[in-house]
Amino acid sequence: MNILLIEDEQRIADFIVAGFTDVGFTTHWEQDGFRGLNTALIKNFDAIVLDLTLPMMDGLTVLAEIRRKNLATPIIILSARTDLTDRLQGFEKGADDYLAKPFFIEELIIRIKTVVSRKQGSVEKTMVQSGLTLDRFTRVAHWKTIKVNLTQREYLLLECLMLSPGQIFSRQQILKQVWQIDFDPGTNVVDVCVQRLRKKLTDDKMPEGEQFPIETIRGVGYRFNNY
Repeated sequence: MNILLIEDEQRIADFIVAGFTDVGFTTHWEQDGFRGLNTALIKNFDAIVLDLTLPMMDGLTVLAEIRRKNLATPIIILSARTDLTDRLQGFEKGADDYLAKPFFIEELIIRIKTVVSRKQGSVEKTMVQSGLTLDRFTRVAHWKTIKVNLTQREYLLLECLMLSPGQIFSRQQILKQVWQIDFDPGTNVVDVCVQRLRKKLTDDKMPEGEQFPIETIRGVGYRFNNY
């Protein structure tokens, strides 16, 4: 994917570009709102990541101008401004998503993939990875001979991992993405949810050696293996 990043802080931009490069994204970086707007209007991008507090032109103005020009590129606001008023203004002016700083790069990548899929009209289609099928409308998962309904949390956890196969997610990252929890609650809720998924989607009749795609990374978290 080709991403336009409009962010004035060098440290944050370097962090994002490195994360995007790791997953195969190409990034064009602009450091102020004026240049960011011009670049957005003259070049084609799959998505735009936009800070709000920018020199030359603030992010909300950039966003409004992009939408005024009828440009439908998915836009994710990435900002330290987390007040409800800022969020509502962002969505009212046409943002597709809003992610608060500080953030996990894995979550930003997932959100980009989600908004791009939504714009392309593919969000309703089933996800298929490593033989596991997930219906994003009905929340039905199909693995081997088993087809089961998932709870909302089970679905969100499975979707989170399937959107970035091979990526290791810490328990804290999963808590943030699936439960919207920014702190350690001191529980094993993530592990319990993964165990429930495995139990629902396996049975004693499966041949030995069949590996369920969600792998436990000891001491770290989980990843969805892309076989």
